[in-house]
Amino acid sequence: MPIRKWQRALTYVDAISQWSGKVVSFLIFFMICALTWEVVLRYVFNSPTIWAHESCQLVFAIYGILGGAYALFHKAHVNCELFYARFSVRVRAILDLVTSPMFFIFCVVLLMDALGFGLTSLKHLEHSTSPFNPPLYPFKLMIPLAALLILFQGLAKFIRDFYGAITGRLLT
Repeated sequence: MPIRKWQRALTYVDAISQWSGKVVSFLIFFMICALTWEVVLRYVFNSPTIWAHESCQLVFAIYGILGGAYALFHKAHVNCELFYARFSVRVRAILDLVTSPMFFIFCVVLLMDALGFGLTSLKHLEHSTSPFNPPLYPFKLMIPLAALLILFQGLAKFIRDFYGAITGRLLT
């Protein structure tokens, strides 16, 4: 496949990661509003809600996991920069390629387990056991989606690293 087609495919993956990260970032406003509402009702009116805390926990879980592909695109995951940043593009790419099997094993295991986890929850229309009793299956189905997004962004990174290892240049 010519370089231009690879770049176009990588651009689509990057765009999806960017879009999903930006969409998910707006969930913080829901959490701020819900928790503020809860605090005001609890401490000003002495009338706490049964939904705010659990809703924010569920939304925060989705916020965290769906932001993974966005974080991978922006190189926001933990990296030992002390030595890594001093290496050439080729050496960094080779190091990333060496460690990539661990990443892919993690993503595939996460995807397979999360898919079973989410589908089982959907099959039983699982709800929380709390007094609020929200449905859990929509949230649990977000986990395999997040794993898939991270896997695609990881594949894009792998292709870029492979190109960098061969040519010593970055593939944008």
